[in-house]
Amino acid sequence: MKSRFAFCGWIFFLLFFGNNVWSQQHTYCNPINIDYGYTPIPNFSEAGRHRATADPVIVLFKGDYYLFSTNQWGYWWSHDMLHWNFKSHSFLKPYHHVYDDLCAPATLVLGDTLLLIGSTYTKNFPLWMSTDPKKNMWKEAVDSFQAGAWDPGFFLDDDGRIYLYHGSSNLYPLYGWEIDRKSLQPFGEHKELIKLHDDLHGWERFGEYNDNNFLNPFIEGAWMNKHNGKYYLQYGAPGTEMSGYGDGVYISDHPLGPFTYQSHNPFSYKPGGFARGAGHGATYQDLFGNWWHISSIVVNMKNNFERRLGIWPAGFDKDDLLYTNTAFGDYPQYLPAEKKDHLDGNFTGWMLLNYNRPVQVSSTYGGYEPNFAVDESIRTYWSAASAKAGEFIQSDLGSVSTVRAIQINYADQDVDSSFLGKINGIYHQYKLWQSVDGKNWKILVDKSQNKTDVPHDYIELPQPIETRFIKLENIHMPTGKFAISGLRVFGKGHGAKPDTVKNFIVLRSENDKRNAVIKWYAVNNAYAYNIYYGIAPDKLYSCVMVHGDNQYYFKAMDKDRAYYFCIEAINENGLSAKTKIFKAE
Repeated sequence: MKSRFAFCGWIFFLLFFGNNVWSQQHTYCNPINIDYGYTPIPNFSEAGRHRATADPVIVLFKGDYYLFSTNQWGYWWSHDMLHWNFKSHSFLKPYHHVYDDLCAPATLVLGDTLLLIGSTYTKNFPLWMSTDPKKNMWKEAVDSFQAGAWDPGFFLDDDGRIYLYHGSSNLYPLYGWEIDRKSLQPFGEHKELIKLHDDLHGWERFGEYNDNNFLNPFIEGAWMNKHNGKYYLQYGAPGTEMSGYGDGVYISDHPLGPFTYQSHNPFSYKPGGFARGAGHGATYQDLFGNWWHISSIVVNMKNNFERRLGIWPAGFDKDDLLYTNTAFGDYPQYLPAEKKDHLDGNFTGWMLLNYNRPVQVSSTYGGYEPNFAVDESIRTYWSAASAKAGEFIQSDLGSVSTVRAIQINYADQDVDSSFLGKINGIYHQYKLWQSVDGKNWKILVDKSQNKTDVPHDYIELPQPIETRFIKLENIHMPTGKFAISGLRVFGKGHGAKPDTVKNFIVLRSENDKRNAVIKWYAVNNAYAYNIYYGIAPDKLYSCVMVHGDNQYYFKAMDKDRAYYFCIEAINENGLSAKTKIFKAE
């Protein structure tokens, strides 16, 4: 009888509490924490060996997610979009004397088969296939794919016909081609589809702030999705090294056009915050049918092509406009667990607690100052004088706060010269300490036995804690000095939320409607602001996060379109109310 009562009690527990136990949502934080390889190109690393990848695609295949990106000598798979498992595999042949192993790859799911190819201007690269990529089993589907396409993107239509989209140039457009289902080779007309119109679309102009005319902008990164009978041809612009690198979209009733520019563009855009850039990506659905967009994040410190990857909630609104929600896109976000409206976002509400707060360190190398670890820029970093165990960085939150998660972003300083390409078997080890008074310390996270490579490690605490000081102590670095571009602590402070912004105004240029200066009164108890904008009061889908300033020069508008704006203030305790919406004509 005792065992029967125990069994019934367990059933009772599951029925009444099990949903809460099993449905607890986990979180992630961009840049995603995968074991990025190092640039394989020697002259690309003259300013120092560094990690780099970009041009990603995620595909859902047989219930798992597969991630491919540039120059990684392999790929990742995951059950949950959080824990990524690397599979080492080269897709080059001995006679392919190039550095680019799957540069800007493309995937296609045909029944029980996953097809894969990288970029090439030659016609001797194979199209690969696998029915079990989790076991790393690949063979050639086609010995020599005759398209010779750079930045390719495949699309399988509902009628079973296959299409290829491609192009990467500041001179030529994006192209489309039909692929024969049997031979898997291109046939028919090779069509010009879309090109940039930076004279009309401000965001397509080259330059860090869309203000540089010395070079024509690039169109690249073709990708296609179908929704409600419409074809959405996506593209990246104006250049991968820019904070404003984003993705735009054209829409058509037919897979090879003609295409019409979507009124909301760029649909993927993140020019501000810690992790900037949201261009050259892929839009996909998760196991629950939610849409997501994975794209490149810009670092551009040691080389123009120093980049990372970010995953953003995406979707289609009631008018079938494609959007990506990047507001708080580099703060903790919920992972998919159910069908969800991504217009509401996946933001946890956990705020950054240590922006520009006081920092103590064990040592400092050269001009890589301690505050660079808490200045919300992925491009700057603090470096210790060595990689010895015991080197540390300590962050003061300013007051006792509720800490929920911590992100540790390592930087590449004095990396071993042999680190070119994918280096397997390397790892980070560290300890995180916490203290209420800065004197008495308790261990918070112990990864002194870790054997995995975690360049952007993100730790969601099992239970929130109340503390003021966080200390990161180095145990082991895979290479180089102990260097941190962002020690980011998330949770909630116990003070007042920021005041609502006053005197918010958008001054649009009369000479060039693509440009505006946005101004507002500074809020004393705010550390940053979110500027939301869009093509209608109910379509403020784009967001720019601004730190340490009360004005922003905005040059990403379409010339002949009215825009609507509002702003909110941000601090460690939460968000202010948004201002009234301002119309800029």
